[in-house]
Amino acid sequence: MITLYTFGPFFGLPDGSPFVMKGMLLLKMAGLDFKAQPTAPFKAPKGKLPFIDDAGVIIADTTFIRRHIEQKYGFDYDSGLTPEQKAIGWALEKLFEDHLYWLVLAERWMDDSNFAKGPARFFDSLPAPMRPFVRAMIRGKVRQALRGQGLFRHSPDERRELARRDLEAAAGLLGDKSFLFGDQPHGADATLGAFTLAALCPHFTGATRDEIEKLPNLAAYARRMEASYFPPRA
Repeated sequence: MITLYTFGPFFGLPDGSPFVMKGMLLLKMAGLDFKAQPTAPFKAPKGKLPFIDDAGVIIADTTFIRRHIEQKYGFDYDSGLTPEQKAIGWALEKLFEDHLYWLVLAERWMDDSNFAKGPARFFDSLPAPMRPFVRAMIRGKVRQALRGQGLFRHSPDERRELARRDLEAAAGLLGDKSFLFGDQPHGADATLGAFTLAALCPHFTGATRDEIEKLPNLAAYARRMEASYFPPRA
């Protein structure tokens, strides 16, 4: 059985990371059995989660996890799509993973209220005397990464405008379809589903949640993906 290394469930979500949720969705879409194993990012081969162990083969990063599944198990995430649709799917994935992600990260880690009830909890398993120092250190590294990436150099109003444009682009592509390209989900839906679920998380406040709630088709899509792949346990 495949082992997917994760952060673990947080904030009422299957995982605290949209990238881990994307990994879960890729495995579920392909119909592959897997077990989720929480671990620390520093134990990952690239220092980030998720990664998988498939019979001793270690694959890090969801893009390469998808490629591994396609090559080993012969599952085609883009079956029936045109070259244009595949290109659109890839572009939308990168919009969310390399742009919207940083906006969500800033809201969760740099807003004091969101941080206290969210990312700060990641360190609760540490000995009490260490927690404040480790929290401050990691939060400082996240702040530095956000500054280096560039989006955190914008004002909160400017970041809201960027989040709005990202989400409206996705809502425009989705239209009135059940999934991005019709009645069945494809590979890009793993990214869009994971990130819209993360953005809608009621545990946090912020521009991304506000803006996605203004887009009924996108909010309904997120709930549809959740019902299809992460139904509540009995």
